[in-house]
Order: sequence, then structure tokens, then C-alpha cells
Amino acid sequence: MTKLRETDLYPPVKAHFEALGYQVKAEVRDADVVAVKDGEPPVIVELKTGFTLQLLQQGVARQAMSDHVYLAVPRWKGKAGWRMFKGNLGLCKRLGLGVISVHVAGGTAKGPAKGTVQVHHDPRPFVPRKSKAKTEKLLAEFHKRDGDPNLGGTPAGGRVTAYRQDAEKCRAYLMEHGPSKGAEVAKATGVKHATRMMRDNHYGWFEKVETGVYGAME
Repeated sequence: MTKLRETDLYPPVKAHFEALGYQVKAEVRDADVVAVKDGEPPVIVELKTGFTLQLLQQGVARQAMSDHVYLAVPRWKGKAGWRMFKGNLGLCKRLGLGVISVHVAGGTAKGPAKGTVQVHHDPRPFVPRKSKAKTEKLLAEFHKRDGDPNLGGTPAGGRVTAYRQDAEKCRAYLMEHGPSKGAEVAKATGVKHATRMMRDNHYGWFEKVETGVYGAME
């Protein structure tokens, strides 16, 4: 099988922009592809056989010459390839870069024909949307935590959360005082949702003794 080259992407990309009325030339100064139309700023396209950090860096560098910069890569293959491509597409949107995929393989009944170009995103400034709910959850977790029990970079499974700290308070109380009513544990520990926490038993630390009464597992 012949190894795919960046030059294989050029003819479909050139044909795409020429169909839009641009004059297209390759390898102009630092740019892989430059498309020009009277009265409009130049369009720059960087070609790569796959998404790489170098491609992203080149795209950002070309923004010094034009706001209309695209990255062109071969069309993905399979679900895993699509997930990878989709993640890179989101990153390119944040960088203000356009994205083009080129189908360089033979066409199928379900897929595009060879040489097909698809524009997934046009270059435009990106303004991230803030999520008030996510911000509130972030700050709630921050303020509920006792101290700073984790090291930055700790894997998710090993992190101490405010929820775990509350569960530890409930378990410590039960180990000292024996089986107790949920309301009693909540009042003594300051854990507002102690009853629900012990009932859910996320960590396997609690056992139900009778209705509303819980004990600590040995």
C-alpha cells in the first residue's frame, strides 16, 4: 500500500477553493496552500497526513498572515478515528482555525467519493461559553473540603472529595457511638445528608440495622 503524502491532499483542496472562485497556489512563503479572491483576505491551508501538535502550531503561526486559516487532514477511519477527529475539531474551534477533511481512499456506498472535501468548521474567533452550574459545583466542592487533602495530579480514583470526607465523619461517629439514627449522626457531625449517604453506602462502610438506624461495617 502506497504511503499517504501531504501532496495527495493538495489537488482536492485546490479544486475545492477554485470552485469557490479563488486562485490557488501551493508553497507560497511558509504556507502550504494560499487561495486568493479579489476583495477578500487570503485563505491559508496547512496540509498534514494527520493531526499533530506541529500542525496546530503551524496553523496558529499562519494566523499572523490571515484570519482565514484552515487545517486539512485525511478523513478519519472508523469510530475511534471519528472520536479523535472530533476532539481535535473542538480544539481547532477554540484556536479559531478552520478544519477540512479530505477523503483520499476509494468511495463506498456509505462513504464519500475519493477526492471529496468536507469543511467541518470555518475560521472564526472563539468565545467560550461559561456554565454557571459547573462553576457553582466547582466552588461548592472547593468550600466544602476540609483542608487540602490531595496532591495535584492524583488520579480520579484516589482523590479525597468533600463527599468522602463527610462519609468518613459519619463512619467515625458510628464506630465511636455504635448504631445510630441518621438524624443523630447528621446533627453530631454536621453532615446534612448523613442519612442518605449511609443509605446509599457508596464506599461500603455502612449497614442498615433497622429503619433509619445505621451502623459502621467492621
